[in-house]
Amino acid sequence: MSENPLELLMNPRSIAVVGASNNLMKMGTIQALSIIQDGYRGKFYPIHPSEKTVLGHKAYTKASDLPEVPDLAVFIVPSSVLLPLLESFGKIGTKRAVIITGGFRETGAAGGLMENKLTEIAEKYAIRFVGPNCIGIINSQIRLNLTIAAIAKNPGPLGLASQSGTFVTQTLTYLKKRGIRFSKAISLGNEVNIDIADALEFLGADRKTKAIILYIEGIRDGQRFVEVARKITPYKPVLAQYVGGTAAGARAGLSHTGAMAGPDFLFNGIFKQAGIIRLHGIEDLYTHGWALATQPPLRGSRVGVITNSGGPGAVISNSCDANELNVPRFSEKLQKEIRNLIQTHATGANPVDMTFDLDMRKLALTIPEIVMKSGEVDALIMHGVMRSGFLREVYDHAHEMLGDVSFDDFLKGLGPVIKEIFALPRKYKMPMLISTFMDQGDDYTAAFMNNDIPVFFSPEKAAEALASMYQYKRIRERRHHKEAALPPVNFKAVGIIQDALKKRQKALDEHAAKKLLAVYGVPVTEEILAKTEKEAVAAAGKIGYPVALKACSPKIMHKSGKGLIALNVEDEGNLKIAFRNIRQAAGPQIPILVQEMLKGNREFLAGMTRFAGFGPCVVFGLGGIFTEIYRDTTIRLAPLSVRDTEEMFADIRSRNLLHDFRGMPQVKTDKLTKILQAVGNISLLHPEIAEIDLNPIIIQGANPVVADALVVLAGKPEN
Repeated sequence: MSENPLELLMNPRSIAVVGASNNLMKMGTIQALSIIQDGYRGKFYPIHPSEKTVLGHKAYTKASDLPEVPDLAVFIVPSSVLLPLLESFGKIGTKRAVIITGGFRETGAAGGLMENKLTEIAEKYAIRFVGPNCIGIINSQIRLNLTIAAIAKNPGPLGLASQSGTFVTQTLTYLKKRGIRFSKAISLGNEVNIDIADALEFLGADRKTKAIILYIEGIRDGQRFVEVARKITPYKPVLAQYVGGTAAGARAGLSHTGAMAGPDFLFNGIFKQAGIIRLHGIEDLYTHGWALATQPPLRGSRVGVITNSGGPGAVISNSCDANELNVPRFSEKLQKEIRNLIQTHATGANPVDMTFDLDMRKLALTIPEIVMKSGEVDALIMHGVMRSGFLREVYDHAHEMLGDVSFDDFLKGLGPVIKEIFALPRKYKMPMLISTFMDQGDDYTAAFMNNDIPVFFSPEKAAEALASMYQYKRIRERRHHKEAALPPVNFKAVGIIQDALKKRQKALDEHAAKKLLAVYGVPVTEEILAKTEKEAVAAAGKIGYPVALKACSPKIMHKSGKGLIALNVEDEGNLKIAFRNIRQAAGPQIPILVQEMLKGNREFLAGMTRFAGFGPCVVFGLGGIFTEIYRDTTIRLAPLSVRDTEEMFADIRSRNLLHDFRGMPQVKTDKLTKILQAVGNISLLHPEIAEIDLNPIIIQGANPVVADALVVLAGKPEN
């Protein structure tokens, strides 16, 4: 495998900055100061057309004047002058760049043309670059900061790749106040050359990065993104916020499948498929990522809650319950041990509520250690551990009573911060999260942050972060992904599709669609196409009553509610009436499909639709007349592994219908798996197919059978 382009870009031995000056009002100057002031130890070369020195460093007029070829060139200049400058570095042999400059695709057609020229120059000189229209990068291990704000003093374990520059740099002050520090951070901008999948791959391989967070507005190469993520998530947590899935960005299709599978729905599916934890707020992205980056892995769902107040304990417990975590009642033995340390009116059952007991040794060390050693919990959340922040409020009210006692002396009289607390997560290999209403002005809050123990400023936020840790535990433990091999192309299927395309059909008729499915092993209804009433009668006699009758034409994509279907036709007389009624509704030349009448009360759907950058995506869910009402569906990229289909079955709200249910046997999900896999395989083998809609798939006894099928054609679309 070739080296990730970010390896050199994030670890340059020398940097040239084009756009730095001695004017502090210029963005290039601010970013150059970040390189100088935050401690980067490599060589720094400012490029300026007239200044002799920039920020105390010798300046160079042009790239060819430099004493060496820099590993990295950074451009913070107007877009109108960027292209020749990039080419000048290409000529001397620089192979990596960060292009802060904006004014490209995001500005319209003219900017798009300039972006194309930028790509041509980069390809000509084999330059790999981040941007344009980005804010820079951070590598805290080598003190490299190309952004506009200062980074924390110590390196961190959390990696970030973001399609917004703001979330890389404007948040740095915000993150410092929460004790959160990056290992690496990458602002990707327009992703012309290096994209989100490259960044994910780089962070996945980075040993200093213990958890990865992604801010995503769109993905160009969805197949590669999922492939990269699948390799990383079994050993390193990845969390993402996606914000491009609103109604404004949704696409509609000709089938039910296409109409339902909008971008937000798609990203839910691909994140699950890839093992990525999806979050819906930027604050949660940072804080949940920080918890996963700093705490030991969660081994189970049992949570111990220790507080000095009933309200926060109740909120934490309620949030745990809502997120599939368990706050178990402690054993009598453990409760007795705790009751010996708390007041008689306090409770030790879990949550442990010390009810305004300010003995921090008991609240933050003695009782937590007893609980951690007990074997009855897998994680701990504490609320109310505080000292100087709270006592400042007490002192302000009581200082007149205390006479000449200063606040510092008052504080000393109550003992120091207990340092042994901060070793508890490592000592017992167990996550410990802190809930508090005190900021960094409190010495315990500051000490927790300084010791990489996550602090949350509301009780439920701590529980929700622990829920992400539990979600990652299940991701680590899920069945190994085994790529399913594609079957060979079936030439009968090719003939069916080519025949329809020659006739300029937009879709296959139902009978042809089922023939296509059948050659790939999909179970379909027994049926005969009839052009006359006499043929229909003969067909029903052969199949056996009751039967279903349907108009069958490639021009009729949806038949429900239009008088084009007759179900449960029980004899010849009713068949003739149904045949004539359908002919009247559909037209005298439309063939009628005579079909076995399946017996089954459970109906599902399977389908496929395509998205630019992702290719074919397979949908599964509740089918029949409730499809649009409940929209109980899930989606994955093709091809599907057995693990993918199992997780799709578990995704839907109506999943209990797949099991023994009210006298109906458990569905043979192995056969349902083969249907879903076939839908994906057919889509990959036949790119002329735009959409597939199998609805309903009726469960007859325990066996799934496709009762209706629509295959929409679109020539040979791009994947």
